[in-house]
Amino acid sequence: MAQTDGRYQVARSTGRCSATDRVLEPGTPCIATLCDEAEGDGLMRVDFSIEAWDDGQRPDGLFSFWRTVIPDAKPDTRVLVDDDVLLDLFDRMAEDERSQRIAFRFVLGLVLLRKRRLTFDSREEVDGDVIWHMRARGSGATGGPWRVIDPGLDDDDVIALHEQLGEILHGDL
Repeated sequence: MAQTDGRYQVARSTGRCSATDRVLEPGTPCIATLCDEAEGDGLMRVDFSIEAWDDGQRPDGLFSFWRTVIPDAKPDTRVLVDDDVLLDLFDRMAEDERSQRIAFRFVLGLVLLRKRRLTFDSREEVDGDVIWHMRARGSGATGGPWRVIDPGLDDDDVIALHEQLGEILHGDL
């Protein structure tokens, strides 16, 4: 799905395995993936049954994946992706220079700051860009330090990206 108004648009799950077209019933474990779109610089979600995934089925443009459970008809408000997966996604997006990915990573960094998985070290301006320096929090923390570009989002952009991130992570896409 294409980007609209500078925001990521991620299609909802079809509730079917992309490899077999089999219906994924509520309560069924599956692998959810984020893949590069054929057009544009957005991400799309594609789901796979565990069996298809174990048989080696992978989508083109695979960017990230996680194990989840198909939700019941009534959405569950629990987060189905743990903080380590979020931190891994944040780390993997570090070198991506596409504007929508930079914005998405910035909001993900804000979420990880709020969840106290990252700490804010400093802020600097380099060639007109505002760079935030963050590091993993805790005694056993690994990774970082990270440079996070502040894309200069307004409040509406941050709210929209945060909502989209919430939809992805709550499994109701």
